[in-house]
Parts: sequence; C-alpha cells; structure tokens
Amino acid sequence: MMKCKICKKYITGRIDKIFCSIECKNYYHTNLRKATRVVVKEIDTILHRNRSILLEILGKNRIQIKVNRILLEKKKFRFKYHTHLHVNKNNKTFYYVYDLSWMEFSDDEILIKRKNYINHILK
Repeated sequence: MMKCKICKKYITGRIDKIFCSIECKNYYHTNLRKATRVVVKEIDTILHRNRSILLEILGKNRIQIKVNRILLEKKKFRFKYHTHLHVNKNNKTFYYVYDLSWMEFSDDEILIKRKNYINHILK
C-alpha cells in the first residue's frame, strides 16, 4: 500500500494515486507553483532587462549593429542569460533574448541583430 505524498496516510483506490485527498493534491501543487514562480520571476526579470538593453542600443529601425562589449557591460547586460541559441553555418553562435540576438564578433565587439528583420521591414 502507498502512502500520501503530503500527510503520509495510506491511500485507497487506484494503484497510481499519490495523494489521499483533493486537499493534499491541491496543497502539493499550490506550493510547487509558488516555489517555481519565485525562480521564474527572477530569471524573467533578467531576460526582459537584457532585451531592453539590446533594443535600446539597436533602436527601432536598425536591423543590426556592432558595438563595443564595454557598452553592454556598463549597462549591466547579463551575458549568461538568454532564451535560446543558434549556431550558423559559419559556426558562429547567436544568443537570443526573445526576438533579438547577439554574437561575439571579436573579443571586444558584439554584433546585435533582430531575429525576423524581414517581418520588421514589412510592418
């Protein structure tokens, strides 16, 4: 016989049940969401800040721009936070923050680029 994951009472019914009642199930999932929300909010704040920094530098109308790495560092850009990455055919890694990307062009220079620049032009 299995014990409830929350209150440790013995469970009756289906063999795959892990909670003895709806109250224990709700308690478990509510607390799981709370713990997840704190971490996700912190990371999401960093990602949004990174995107804002890239957008501020790139501007509304540019497709791409090459800047000195120090500029991003001064604005407190967090290089290790990104949403995804892409390695192109030249083996260069683009790090994305939602729809904007950046690539280390050299040790000192960073290339900032829009992901869907064709869609941006058509708007």
